[in-house]
Amino acid sequence: KDSGGVEALERLGTEGFILTVVFLFQPRLEAMWAMKAYNHAEVYFNLISSVDPKFLKLTKLDDKIYSTFRESFKDLDVKVLTHDQLKSDTAKERWRPFCNQFEGLVEDFNFGTLLRLDCEKDYVEDNTVFATRIQFFAIEIARNREGLNNTVYMSNRSKSSSPQKPARTTKNC
Repeated sequence: KDSGGVEALERLGTEGFILTVVFLFQPRLEAMWAMKAYNHAEVYFNLISSVDPKFLKLTKLDDKIYSTFRESFKDLDVKVLTHDQLKSDTAKERWRPFCNQFEGLVEDFNFGTLLRLDCEKDYVEDNTVFATRIQFFAIEIARNREGLNNTVYMSNRSKSSSPQKPARTTKNC
């Protein structure tokens, strides 16, 4: 009778068991998170490419998020951001109080998501940073309201409205 495995799990306790499961499945969890983050980014980019961004409403609290963001970050130019503006120790100290005030108000406010650094470019490796969901909302709401995401929208409109070349035909001889 081999109950060593069961006894070992019991000795771990609930917390130890959870940590073990997370450790064992971490690569799979990371892959699932990456896929979800990528899908979110793709959906958002498609949205600002097809709908005039100034009319987009990302949350029920867009007005509050925007006004609070602009009170806290009056001079932040959201057109082109740097990693340091989001990730440096100084930036984290500045962002933390802003983000935490949305706990309980914005679902998954502190979950990770992908954010474009330059609002005129797509989600590509050198233009993407990991940010919290509330940072994403604050910055993208500001970009939408301040007309900065219009470049993406207008670029897509000009592509879709440009005349298509007629298909080439070949006559049989």
